Amino acid sequence: MAEQQTEFGLQEYQAEEGRIIIRTPRFDFDSFPELGERLVSLLSARVIEKQWDADIHSWLVDFEGCQLFLKAEHYSECVWFEALAVDDSKEELAFLASLFQRGF
Repeated sequence: MAEQQTEFGLQEYQAEEGRIIIRTPRFDFDSFPELGERLVSLLSARVIEKQWDADIHSWLVDFEGCQLFLKAEHYSECVWFEALAVDDSKEELAFLASLFQRGF
């Protein structure tokens, strides 16, 4: 049975570390903002603050009252959500991991 291709999916859920590594379309440093905005919009989340360095975007995102970092490192094309407070974010992270597991 062929796996349905989706734009965003789960690559790895690291529950103890409060991290969800997601599969995304290809991007580079300059194209990530558009991809990131699309992802945040699809999750009905809100960007609070954006920061970027030489090789990484770090966005502070509010998802249903839970604050997470959305990080994207363009050299490895790795995108992940990271909890600010792991213990306070377990329910939201588990929900997001299940959503990414299904793909969208």
